[in-house]
Amino acid sequence: MSVRVGIIDYGICNLSSVVNAFLHIGCDVKIVSDRKKFAEFTHLVLPGVGSFPKGMENLQKKGLDEAICREAERGKPILGLCLGMQLFAETGEEFGLTNGLGLIQGSVSIINVNQSELRVPHVGWNKVYLNKNSIIAAGIQQSSAFYFIHSYSYSDSEASYVVGVCDYSSKIVSIIEKDNIFGAQFHPEKSQSDGLLLLKNFSNISS
Repeated sequence: MSVRVGIIDYGICNLSSVVNAFLHIGCDVKIVSDRKKFAEFTHLVLPGVGSFPKGMENLQKKGLDEAICREAERGKPILGLCLGMQLFAETGEEFGLTNGLGLIQGSVSIINVNQSELRVPHVGWNKVYLNKNSIIAAGIQQSSAFYFIHSYSYSDSEASYVVGVCDYSSKIVSIIEKDNIFGAQFHPEKSQSDGLLLLKNFSNISS
């Protein structure tokens, strides 16, 4: 079966840059908003910007939350980008506690910059340090820079699914991998050649 990438549209972000990035690396890619069509794709991508509660609300309205979990159980490779990666968590703490998709253990909480001069949101280029072998970061050099824009992150940077972190007053979870579930807190579609390589690596994963 040839690779077909479905970009999930749940009304939370502009999808054109993500679509264009996959087109650039030669993928057959389509936007999908109908949960019944998820089975037509070999790979699914959940992008997103904005708040955790709004993201979950939009997924639930269309029944996309249950559909994503079903595809995950079937072993389909699924990639979350920025908010999309955060929604894989069990809970998010933004504007109160909200249940996530529960595909990844743990919670998403506000970035703690302590007494440093850094500010939230974390915006701009930052180096990512790989702390173990990574499937989607294969071929990417240690401390390569990616483009971030977020205020919340996974709370446990030492969790077994964390394969990459960046430094922003504390360790910020930047890349996750657990079985067929993958995530990037940064925007690979805005991160030039290394970002495109990460997307290419994802598209090469077989279910």
